[in-house]
Amino acid sequence: MADTKQHAGGSALLAGFALLTSQLSLNFGAAMAKHLFPLVGVEGVTAYRVGIAAVLMLLIFRPWRTALTWAQGVNVAIYGSVIGLMNLLIYRSFDRIPLGIAVAIEVAGPLTVAVLSSRRPRDFAAVCLAAVGLYFLLPIHGKVDQLDPVGVLYAAGAAVCWALYIVYGKRVSVMHGGQSVAWAMLAASLFIVPIGGWYGGAALLTPAYLLIGLAIAVMSSALPYTLEMLSMRTLSSRTFSMFSSAAPALSALAGFVVLGEHLTLTQWLAIASIVLASALTSLR
Repeated sequence: MADTKQHAGGSALLAGFALLTSQLSLNFGAAMAKHLFPLVGVEGVTAYRVGIAAVLMLLIFRPWRTALTWAQGVNVAIYGSVIGLMNLLIYRSFDRIPLGIAVAIEVAGPLTVAVLSSRRPRDFAAVCLAAVGLYFLLPIHGKVDQLDPVGVLYAAGAAVCWALYIVYGKRVSVMHGGQSVAWAMLAASLFIVPIGGWYGGAALLTPAYLLIGLAIAVMSSALPYTLEMLSMRTLSSRTFSMFSSAAPALSALAGFVVLGEHLTLTQWLAIASIVLASALTSLR
């Protein structure tokens, strides 16, 4: 019995580490992508991220070796569509408002999942703590008029997609792991890549841009989605959601290192509040 508990604890710790690595990779990839927006457009960068990641994952996991049932196919199709739309919306948001603020709005998605799936008072306290941090992180104290409202709406749409990503990702995670993610990325690319091609045009074929797009695809899609799929097998939706709530801290760090985006002391304290909430809910 003790060995079983230790194994379960080790698995949960490993899953948490995988999710943290995923978030770091995802956010630094997003910061890199923002540099490419003026060159091939938001839609073009999204096409790079989704399309190249789909090709890589199809080659690595070769999902056609395992047939999907009709129900599994529907879940994978929805999951993939949510991934594609979430990527497009958050990138459009990044193009209009600062990286950390966009992710702070987007994190409302996993927070909502955490509230709906909570069963303990401590979880509600953690959500409240994260909500307080989110409130002070957003520039709504006399500076809200500086935010592009369209950018805020894009981030809110990405929040809805993030919540659906967790719900359907949990369903897909019990299937075939990386193979399921490969099918999902293919589904996402079927409608994202044509959009990117329409907006980006021939510039998407520039070798230098393709190399940057490859790096973005690996850092922002192929690696993080695979790690998240592995972590979803062990972590509950509630715990996964609250771990994800630390994303504003990581995005702010990526924005500072890669883009030179500076935050105020109040904003850093707000981020610390969200990270503390994530740690609180993950305790057992």
